[in-house]
Amino acid sequence: MELSTQRLQLIPLSGEDTKIFHETNINPHVKKYLWDNEEIPAAVSEGIIQEVGAKFEKEKWGLWKILDASSQTYMGYIGFWFFFEEALPQLVYALLPEFTGKGYATEASQEIIRYAFEDLQFDYIKASMDTPNQDSVKVCHRLQMQLVEDKEIEGKPTLFYKLDNNR
Repeated sequence: MELSTQRLQLIPLSGEDTKIFHETNINPHVKKYLWDNEEIPAAVSEGIIQEVGAKFEKEKWGLWKILDASSQTYMGYIGFWFFFEEALPQLVYALLPEFTGKGYATEASQEIIRYAFEDLQFDYIKASMDTPNQDSVKVCHRLQMQLVEDKEIEGKPTLFYKLDNNR
């Protein structure tokens, strides 16, 4: 399930990526919005990585590591995961701070969405984010996603965006 774009290579996360996955999750820039600024234990990252392997094997989706296509530098991860008891998994990504603001999140998201619509036949893609996370809001707009809900979850304002598969 390797995917690629002009600048990026997307490779499914595996057990050998547990350390770098956890280091990404505890990075202050990433954990601010993705983990509500909480320091997650290594066991949580390990558990997710185990689930990722099962998801790819069974359902052909999960989380991919994002690599620079030319240098093979690890930049973060992207993929689909279940949040808030949705019917389909949501788009999720985490980029290390040195790789933000360069269009990588949009580029990787476009490829993941293409894969979900063309290969997996998803009817739609949703993404949710904390309202203050305006960088992710901008990515949703660049992806032509529509704001479908603005609600409070566990005391935090949360936005939900959606893109329909208009096949």
